[in-house]
Amino acid sequence: MTEKLFYEDSYIKEFRARVLFCTEREGGYQAVLTRTAFFPEGGGQSADTGFLYTEDGIEVNVTDVQEKDGVVFHYITGPLKEGEEITGKLDFQERFSKMQQHTGEHIISGLVSRHFGYHNVGFHLGTEEVTMDYDGVLSQEDLEQIEEEANEAVAKNLPVVVLYPSEEELKNITYRSKIEIEGQIRIVQIPGYDSCACCAPHVKETGSIGLIKIVGAIHYKGGMRVSMLCGFRALWDYRMKEKNIVRISNLLSAKQEDTAQAVERLGQEINRQKEKIRDLQQRYVALCLEEARKKAATAPEENILLFAEELDGGARRNFVNGAMKMTEGFAGVFVGTDEQGYQYVLGSRNQDIQEAGKKLNVRFQGKGGGRPPMIQGSLNGTEQEIKEFIKNI
Repeated sequence: MTEKLFYEDSYIKEFRARVLFCTEREGGYQAVLTRTAFFPEGGGQSADTGFLYTEDGIEVNVTDVQEKDGVVFHYITGPLKEGEEITGKLDFQERFSKMQQHTGEHIISGLVSRHFGYHNVGFHLGTEEVTMDYDGVLSQEDLEQIEEEANEAVAKNLPVVVLYPSEEELKNITYRSKIEIEGQIRIVQIPGYDSCACCAPHVKETGSIGLIKIVGAIHYKGGMRVSMLCGFRALWDYRMKEKNIVRISNLLSAKQEDTAQAVERLGQEINRQKEKIRDLQQRYVALCLEEARKKAATAPEENILLFAEELDGGARRNFVNGAMKMTEGFAGVFVGTDEQGYQYVLGSRNQDIQEAGKKLNVRFQGKGGGRPPMIQGSLNGTEQEIKEFIKNI
């Protein structure tokens, strides 16, 4: 059994220990120490990371920590000697952040349970995102109420109490637990808010959590998946969003509090311009078809091909449908440039359009297909090369 210092004091950043054994494994080494402050992955929380230092000053990275049958295995990047003394140093910024998130989760889940009777059926605490899965649906108003009360718990700076009750004492304790637990049960309590069986380190007072912010919620497996950030993660998220809103505000020449309305107005203007562009493109297609009709009157066997840098899907199909009625050959639209390639729509009422498409794609490294009388795809080639190739199909 490994002595677990993280249960004695969750704020231990550095410790001394002796190497019991170290063996090679795929991608590195694994070491077992007499004692450790590195928390192994468990309870939905990822493992601590950091470094081990030998007496010779050699630094070894701790990339993962796992527990098996009470023994804590440290996955490390270099070998250690059996019996040597080492110093372990946690990435405490990461550890403290996880403690903030995990303690915040207890408050949120406790409130959800108290107000709505929903259970936390899934929890993930990684290096960035924190998610909680509940077996019931929460409205936006519900989430705002929970968030408000959670931050009130932070402001009260309540003690986070850890209990190791006996079997007899446990009978008189009400607590949450997602799974059946064998052996000694560790209860983490936040007075007035939560009581939960949990194996992870937590902050000592709720004030150390900092801001609790619910940043997202989606319907998930008949319930809700709620995303949350606490403490410094919430601060960093706010800074990122603040930078974005300031930039958007400047780009739109609008006050920060008015950016949503400004974006709505911009979207409406863009839609109006798109309508104008669609109208102009249809007029352009009509003029091109009129010109093609004149040429087809004297040479109906000639292909009718239109090359343009921009043309939407509706305009492309309209041109090809109209041009197919005028020619015994191929009618097509190619949108793009010689340098960047073309997207195409090609059709014919008289020719084998699928065979033509295969040949076209082979010759110009293209891809695409469809059913007669029309196919579509993309290819690379020049306007002159494409026209000449289709002429000789």
